[in-house]
Amino acid sequence: MELKQRRYSVLIVSAQPKFNEALSSLIADRGCYDCDLETGVGSAKRRLSDREYDIVLINAPLPDDNGVRLAIDRSSARSCAVLLLVRSEYYPEIFDQVCPYGVYTLPKPPSRQLVSLAFDWLESTCERLKRIERKSVSLEDKMAEIRLVNRAKWVLISSRGMTEEQAHRYIEKQAMDRCIPKRTVAQEIIDE
Repeated sequence: MELKQRRYSVLIVSAQPKFNEALSSLIADRGCYDCDLETGVGSAKRRLSDREYDIVLINAPLPDDNGVRLAIDRSSARSCAVLLLVRSEYYPEIFDQVCPYGVYTLPKPPSRQLVSLAFDWLESTCERLKRIERKSVSLEDKMAEIRLVNRAKWVLISSRGMTEEQAHRYIEKQAMDRCIPKRTVAQEIIDE
């Protein structure tokens, strides 16, 4: 399976040693994760300021916070999948809080099979987010190219007295004749 050959960086935020041990065992069995562990929200935030993670798993409550705000912040601001484990009596309320932000939520105690299934969901989410990010970057690159070409057209219009259509045609023809991208031609015109 192609997904299993990928590696995912995971930050586990949990202060419960038994849970951490069981989760470490499950993750080791899956074999496609690089994991870090933090025992509180404060230390997790410090770690997250230094490094991006594909997956953040929060086992709430934590000694210094309930972890809900961290889950929402991570899911909203970054391209990462977040799983929040909460006590079953608080599950409906917390689910309603975090669902609009795309945070996966499971009631505790989850079975090993359910946590494994949740990791499948998290991997799928990571792949979707990476695909969206790649599209976003290519769209930004395309917009930057359009802005650059437009600047070059204005240079041609002001310095050589061309019309916009003539400037556009000139840039396209130069790119085709020289087998180079329009971006390169535009940059050369601006640099002249």
